[in-house]
Amino acid sequence: MMELISIVVPVYQAERFIAETIENVQKQSYENWELLLVDDCSSDESCAVIEKKASADSRIRLIRQDKNQGAAQARNCGIRNASGRYLCFLDSDDLWEPDKLATELAFMREKEAGFVFTGYEFADENGKGLGKIVRVPQEITYSQALKNTTIFTSTVMIDREKIQDEDIYMPEIASEDTATWWHLLKVYGKAYGLNQNLVKYRRSANTLSSNKVEAVRRIWKLYRKQEKLNLVYSAYCMCFWALRAVLRRV
Repeated sequence: MMELISIVVPVYQAERFIAETIENVQKQSYENWELLLVDDCSSDESCAVIEKKASADSRIRLIRQDKNQGAAQARNCGIRNASGRYLCFLDSDDLWEPDKLATELAFMREKEAGFVFTGYEFADENGKGLGKIVRVPQEITYSQALKNTTIFTSTVMIDREKIQDEDIYMPEIASEDTATWWHLLKVYGKAYGLNQNLVKYRRSANTLSSNKVEAVRRIWKLYRKQEKLNLVYSAYCMCFWALRAVLRRV
């Protein structure tokens, strides 16, 4: 039985990449999906591009936010509107390998898991792989994830029959996706990693994640404010986090 997979994409000023991202999903070998593109009040032609694609493919749906609220609320809106048993996230400029959905779903069923993720490859602004592939562990727990933020949003798949939507909704904080994965691991125990490169993570020079100083500030704030870790344990986790973050990018 081909269960429906809901794919949630937050969209903001994504005119440059969104057509390619949509076409990339349309090339998936697993065809029973719905693509929920949640526009966060873009002022460019993102919506026009999406509407044109949606007019030719009923699986594609544009949802417009009434006001700009950020990626977390855009993803939460997508979750609320999702109809599928399985839930995936895709950033508006990232790309999937053609068998990503089929391969990851088979892996999830094999593991009887509620939360899985995969390896990925860094790509340039044109979506061309740079040869730097991030390997992921077979399993990861909350304590391990604090020191290794290897779970990349565009690689995640969740079984909504095993994980409640209330636990998937993302908080309105910086690095909301990482905070969500930590929360799921605390509540549900562990996630399973498929050590296979199925995603291209497009890195633009002006993206938030490219700002290393800001990345350090965000993760430190998550430790101290969100997770309420003490100073010593936060510093301990930060050392491992920084080392692994460097190794992922060199």
